[in-house]
Amino acid sequence: MNEQTAEARAHAFLPAVLAMLLCGCASMGPGTVARDRYDYSDSISESWKRQTLLNIVKLRYLDPPIFVDVGQIVAGYSMETAVNLGGQVSSPRNNNLALGVSGTFTDRPTITYTPLTGNQFVKALMTPLPPQAVFFMIQSGWPADAILLATLVSMNGLKNQETSIGGSTQPDDEFVRALELLRDIQRSGAVSLRVRVDEQQKQATILTFRSADISQETLAEIRELRQLLRLDPEASEFDLAFGGLPGNNRELAVITRSILHVMTAMAALVEVPAEDVAEGRATPGLATGNETEQGHGLVCIHSSPDEPTDASVAVPYRGHWFWIDDRDLRSKRAFASMLLLFTLTDSGEKENLPLLTISAQ
Repeated sequence: MNEQTAEARAHAFLPAVLAMLLCGCASMGPGTVARDRYDYSDSISESWKRQTLLNIVKLRYLDPPIFVDVGQIVAGYSMETAVNLGGQVSSPRNNNLALGVSGTFTDRPTITYTPLTGNQFVKALMTPLPPQAVFFMIQSGWPADAILLATLVSMNGLKNQETSIGGSTQPDDEFVRALELLRDIQRSGAVSLRVRVDEQQKQATILTFRSADISQETLAEIRELRQLLRLDPEASEFDLAFGGLPGNNRELAVITRSILHVMTAMAALVEVPAEDVAEGRATPGLATGNETEQGHGLVCIHSSPDEPTDASVAVPYRGHWFWIDDRDLRSKRAFASMLLLFTLTDSGEKENLPLLTISAQ
């Protein structure tokens, strides 16, 4: 091979290599959007569920709940490539051709965590939920019995179950029956509910509408419900008020729970190890046997020394795993509704708090 032939081959080979590298250097950004958006959304959702479940379990042990928010995610990518080509022709039988290709890919997301503390956030956790927000959820299609069981202390004097350090009390039978009737009426589709809010007077009103072909069975359930709640049997509008007892038979008075109260009620149903209760490490709580089967149980959170294999959400704590079974639709629904109420809670403007920024390499 002579010098001209080697040089010609080198010149022919170099454009091919450069073309190959340039094809691989197309813009990386568009291709990462679909993947990163899904991955980050899934990761944030899963971490939020785990953090909330952990705080519910901690409340059973009287440990203070702590929340950390993902404040910002900045994903940065870079790729560098280089090509080195060298050749030497010294004789017809001694030709040297050196080709070097190098590349560097960097994925360096930066995540900012913000501790949720301060007066505004604590106030939001401990302030009772606005009654209209609770009934807005029912209006939008959430099951009335599950929402009211989770969020109400009482309704027109009928009391829900209560939890304290000494244990829990059962709900009034009339309260449970009222929830069953509300759910049956909601399922029938013959009655619709609408919440109207007067911003000037700070007053919410519940409007009820009946279909023309309402069944006799549903009418009987409506009469029974109004008798239990001592409501006017003919009225179609009821003032929604925060309070223990109604001022008249056209008012629905409810005492709502705070988000912290809802979490405490769920904590009472956590299956903690018996030795932790016996040794005074965890509060007695409420047994989750017949209550759950009858529909009185809010959520069922299991525990075991081993990591579960079929969990909707699971967290380790104090040497045990705590989880919600992925096949337990009632518990998953109650947990999801509580998360939704949490996001709807007004926590005020974020304060200037210490930030923890981690570069995830």
